[in-house]
Amino acid sequence: MDKEKYVAYVSTYTSRNKSKFGIRIYDVDVENGRFREKDQVQIRNSSYVTISHNRKFLYSITDFGVESYKILEEGDLEPINHAFINGMRGCYLSTDYEDRYLFVAGYHDAKLTVLRVAENGAIGEITDEIFHKGLGSIAERNFRPHINCVKMTRDNRFLCAADLGMDHVVVYELNHVNGRLRQVDIIRSEQESAPRHLKFSRDGRFLYIVHELKNYIDVYTYSVDEHGNPVFDKIQNISTLNKYHAGGSAASALNFSEDFNYMCSSNAGDNSVVVYSINGENGMLTKCFCLPVSGDYPKDAALFPDNRHLVSLNHESDTMTFFNVDMEKGTLVMNGREMKVDQPNCIIFYRIQ
Repeated sequence: MDKEKYVAYVSTYTSRNKSKFGIRIYDVDVENGRFREKDQVQIRNSSYVTISHNRKFLYSITDFGVESYKILEEGDLEPINHAFINGMRGCYLSTDYEDRYLFVAGYHDAKLTVLRVAENGAIGEITDEIFHKGLGSIAERNFRPHINCVKMTRDNRFLCAADLGMDHVVVYELNHVNGRLRQVDIIRSEQESAPRHLKFSRDGRFLYIVHELKNYIDVYTYSVDEHGNPVFDKIQNISTLNKYHAGGSAASALNFSEDFNYMCSSNAGDNSVVVYSINGENGMLTKCFCLPVSGDYPKDAALFPDNRHLVSLNHESDTMTFFNVDMEKGTLVMNGREMKVDQPNCIIFYRIQ
């Protein structure tokens, strides 16, 4: 039986280095925990990428809107089309679980955009546009809403939009026929906590929200009541830092391991990565370790598919750093030299075989 083969897609900003290539594709050496550069994709400021749930297409943020790509047999990307989002550049995107709609989060203009997606992966027309309104409490955020993440519940009923300027997650019901959204709930976070990214467990019963400014993860149960309304109950609050952390830290990443047994996050400022084990029965997190990443401002961090290696994307030092991981011992040991990559922001491992 052939070994499983993977590529990694790394999205980057291009404005500072004036590069044309916003997406880098790497062959993944899982056994040794390293990358080899495979290809570069010409796109400006690909700040975030996502892969459709049918695993056929990749979607990326870019300056003017969004771009779609067909994923070829060996993991290369073939452009399909692009679409405007009728607003400022987005910061996050995701699809619903039927891959019929693409959701784009707008940090700068607090705009949530819904676009139709065709069966061939092409992005179609805008079906809904919602601006978050209100006054936040944090001066550095200009007292304004900032949508930073949009994810569907795994039953494909509700869209959750994390607004780190307003310290809450707005929950919308998706109309699957016309692509319109209707607000049905708000999950309120602690004031000045800045909910940044969110993920649902593989079975969909638990929601994890990482908070940028308070450096912690809140864990919620998710269910639907007899009236069809979403119900979220908080069951855990756990720090992304050690007690002796550096000041001025900001939590960034939130990623599951491929087998959903672990979750990792990263702390900019503290320049560390934290890994938790996940209790599959009750959804609770237990911290395995929180250790330095040997780079500046880790915007994303991810475990390799074997859970024995980890990569950190260090946005301000323009590097990726690699580590050997021992979950039982709680150790993170540097694995070879850093790799240079300009302003990396997001990584996805993708199995091609």
